[in-house]
Amino acid sequence: MGAVEPTRTSADRIYEEIRRSIIVGHWKSGERLGLETLADRYGTSVTPVREALQMLTQDGLVTNKPHAGFFVTEITLKELSDMLELRGILEVAAVERAAKRITQETLEELEQVHAGYTGDDEASTERYVMENRRLHVKIAEASGNQELASQLGRLHDRLARFFVFVRSGDKMEKRHRDLIDALRNRDVEAARQAIQQEVHETRQLTLEHVIQQDGAVWQVGAASVPDQQET
Repeated sequence: MGAVEPTRTSADRIYEEIRRSIIVGHWKSGERLGLETLADRYGTSVTPVREALQMLTQDGLVTNKPHAGFFVTEITLKELSDMLELRGILEVAAVERAAKRITQETLEELEQVHAGYTGDDEASTERYVMENRRLHVKIAEASGNQELASQLGRLHDRLARFFVFVRSGDKMEKRHRDLIDALRNRDVEAARQAIQQEVHETRQLTLEHVIQQDGAVWQVGAASVPDQQET
């Protein structure tokens, strides 16, 4: 008889499922994540569900509100704008440093990530968001500053659900192609221009989408905490 799957593994599986659902928009901003409801869905006790949700709070995707429970994190327009601005600062710092010290091995890894940008269905879009994060974090790691890479990774986690909205197909893939080529040529200025253009386009598309299509959900102010007690 095989060993019983440890709770940690169950929590990791549930974490990945909920994270994916939030990123692709199955769970909306401010939506309540009931422990018992999720436990029934995943066929577990509430313990691994609670562990998974606590892990998601570290990503900034879920908020644990005292006496209310777990909710998909709400972000104000100001917070979103600030995060997008911070992303630009970190991305530029990363590529400027990476262009001077990136290795051939890392360049080959970036090529492999870039080659995965295919398809337009939901699964492909989700994969694009994940691969986009991998590409940018790998570049940041190539800068030699692990704290920079960690901060950028966490920021991408918080912004991932917005990047589902703004995937721009061939245009974004060309931006990444230009970025990789600049890094391969150790061209700091070209790398800086490529990342600045990508960040600018992503910022504009994100804010336009949020304001025009999701204004009722992504509000300027923070929402109030529901009175309902979590079970």
